[in-house]
Amino acid sequence: MATAQEKATPCFAAGEDSNAAPVPSSVAAAFISAVDSIPDPPPKTVSAKGITVMARAQTCHPLDPLSAAEISVAVSTVRAAGATPEVRDGMRFIEADLLEPEKQVVALADAYFFPPFQSSLLARTKGGPVIPAKLPPRKARLVVYNKRSNETSIWIVELTEVHATTRGGHHRGKVISSTVVPDVQPAMDAVEYAECEAVVKDFPPFREAMKKRGIEDMDLVMVDPWCAGYYSDADAPSRRLAKPLIFCRTESDCPMENGYARPVDGIRVLVDMQNMVVLEFEDRKLVPLPPADPLRNYTSGETRGGVDRSDVKPLQIIQPEGPSFRVNGHFIQWQKWNFRIGFTPKEGLVIHSIAYIDGSRGRRPVAHRLSFVEMVVPYGDPNDPHYRKNAFDAGEDGLGKNAHSLKKGCDCLGYIKYFDAHFTNFYGGVETIENCVCLHEEDHGILWKHQDWRTGLAEVRRSRRLTVSFICTVANYEYGFYWHFYQDGKIEAEVKLTGVLSLGALQPGETRKYGTTIAPGLYAPVHQHFFVARMDMAVDCKPGEAFNQVVEVNVKVEEPGENNVHNNAFYAEEKLLKSELEAMRDIDPLSARHWIVRNTRTVNRTGHLTGYKLVPGSNCLPLAGSDAKFMRRAAFLKHNLWVTAYARNEMHPGGEFPNQNPRVGEGLATWVKQNRPLEEADIVLWYVFGVTHIPRLEDWPVMPVDHIGFMLMPHGFFNSSPAVDVPPSPGDLDDKDHGVPAKPVQNGLIAKL
Repeated sequence: MATAQEKATPCFAAGEDSNAAPVPSSVAAAFISAVDSIPDPPPKTVSAKGITVMARAQTCHPLDPLSAAEISVAVSTVRAAGATPEVRDGMRFIEADLLEPEKQVVALADAYFFPPFQSSLLARTKGGPVIPAKLPPRKARLVVYNKRSNETSIWIVELTEVHATTRGGHHRGKVISSTVVPDVQPAMDAVEYAECEAVVKDFPPFREAMKKRGIEDMDLVMVDPWCAGYYSDADAPSRRLAKPLIFCRTESDCPMENGYARPVDGIRVLVDMQNMVVLEFEDRKLVPLPPADPLRNYTSGETRGGVDRSDVKPLQIIQPEGPSFRVNGHFIQWQKWNFRIGFTPKEGLVIHSIAYIDGSRGRRPVAHRLSFVEMVVPYGDPNDPHYRKNAFDAGEDGLGKNAHSLKKGCDCLGYIKYFDAHFTNFYGGVETIENCVCLHEEDHGILWKHQDWRTGLAEVRRSRRLTVSFICTVANYEYGFYWHFYQDGKIEAEVKLTGVLSLGALQPGETRKYGTTIAPGLYAPVHQHFFVARMDMAVDCKPGEAFNQVVEVNVKVEEPGENNVHNNAFYAEEKLLKSELEAMRDIDPLSARHWIVRNTRTVNRTGHLTGYKLVPGSNCLPLAGSDAKFMRRAAFLKHNLWVTAYARNEMHPGGEFPNQNPRVGEGLATWVKQNRPLEEADIVLWYVFGVTHIPRLEDWPVMPVDHIGFMLMPHGFFNSSPAVDVPPSPGDLDDKDHGVPAKPVQNGLIAKL
């Protein structure tokens, strides 16, 4: 539980940041005359929670996620543009998302329209800047599936004066474009999943098959629709298909029972999701339902038939003066970092415009946009149904659409700022996930320490990090996505995996080498989880500049000889990745391989180019063969690193619509065939990282969190350590014994608690 929760909008006054470049008086005058008399900001107040709160001078920044009102206007505009009543009636809304503007528009907004008014973002021009009266209108991008025609279309809607709709107005925006996308199926929706479950449960042959297994109460049955993937022409996107997995609970009056503990194997179902009918049904073999496992439930105490620990003492996170971060809408400032928070239905959390305020050098960009754009979970059992379990959880479902409200359980402690997320539902209504994104500070142990052995004097500093995160559930698995910002200039990307195993049933006496037996008649197949982070880098680059390059660094051992007479020498060797085909790379822990994004025109005090390096964490590559069917759609998994020149429409590594995608290698594997030059470019990194999960008994009935990720670290970006000016914290040199006594235990031994 959080010790404090702040739903107001904390912020800071324009120009309050002493590190921000001041706006010249001439520019300020032009700004005031060009924009409709923005009033002076009101005096700041302090909320009861200790967070500085103030009203904003502007409404929506160009990168702010769509508001509920904007989504409503966009949907109404599209629906009204339908050619016939039948077309309008058939519209189902998969996504309504912000169409992010060009980078130059973002720079203009940050320079002159939104605090802290960073005019240095724009290049100086002769005669001074020309400031437009207003920014271009915001635009929405909608993915619409027509249930009648089985067509998918993309709509662009211009949004103006959207606030009028909240006062009973009738403004509907303006359709800029509408394009039918042939031969695709968009992501599935939760409404479709619920309808599919009901259809399967009502199908007489299915009910008869369940009766043969001793189940007549359909309330016990769980039908998890899985996207069909693409294995043959039978899975072509001319039909919208699902191939459900079946599970069965044991107690209808226990909503928290772990239903995934009883998989129903031997039944094959194919559902037409457009018309909601069962197309194919086959009861292939009668596999007995696994007996009810007494260890299957994971709720607390007696509700799971167990006893909780009684020796866990309270641990509280207290910040008596409030948090160190400041928030203005979606703009965040903390410990010299500043950035914006975004959110999309497909990716979930997005971090925009990441920069570091570096003393006299001012605002220094690091990246334009960071997000997790896709993930794939392939299973390693060749038996049915597990061979076809290879979910593309972002492209087929949507990480953002499956996000949690953290009101229902939050892993954050301390002072927290929450952000809501707004989505269109399947029928065009607006739904809000309250407390969807969590922003908070964390203690992270020692930042640095040194003791002089001659004098005995010691200095130590504690590390603090700012964490932005959200959590989503896709069927049985939970994924937490985190971006951590550190006081020494590092950025860490982390994914936490937890939830419940996806299991299979076994015949009596049967074992399988492709998984782990969890309980009698129950086993967990081996599988992998892969995630793709897309990083639109901008190391020391203003918007519109393309002055970055990528070098690969490998540690080499010096050959014995004149230069290595003691046979101890090794060194770091750099190689410039000159083109996209050359930049398809894999990790190599034995050579400490990493990659540095450098600015080709900015140097540090030693004369070397400034940069940020990508340092891999634990990782793997797909264990499936290159001819595995799911690899047709996931060719981006073949390498851990891809580097591309920025292109606005290149966002999804497997293409925007991986669901039933028949095209081989769509996305990254196709884009890099252009082999665009990278020696000085607007660089985008695509880092693919994963984990191979061989289930343990200790992963049942619920999996303890597993962590994977990577680090972005400054490499010659600063002239010295930015951590040296972090002040001591109370307790940094606390050597007090807090008096926890030693207690005797059995056999006369002494244990110190």
